[in-house]
Amino acid sequence: MSAPTGEVYRIDRLPGTDVLHGTCRCGAEHTGDDPVGMWEWMLAHPDGHRLPEGGTAR
Repeated sequence: MSAPTGEVYRIDRLPGTDVLHGTCRCGAEHTGDDPVGMWEWMLAHPDGHRLPEGGTAR
């Protein structure tokens, strides 16, 4: 197991929907319905946070 980095990534499900809302450690936000796509978007930091197909930026 690796040591904690102190970086915080947050993914919440918007109430009453199947929509996920993610917040990267840099403060960028993204919504989408694909959990794998959400993690790919977050872990792409800092490479521009390319949005997965169907995703929206906030």
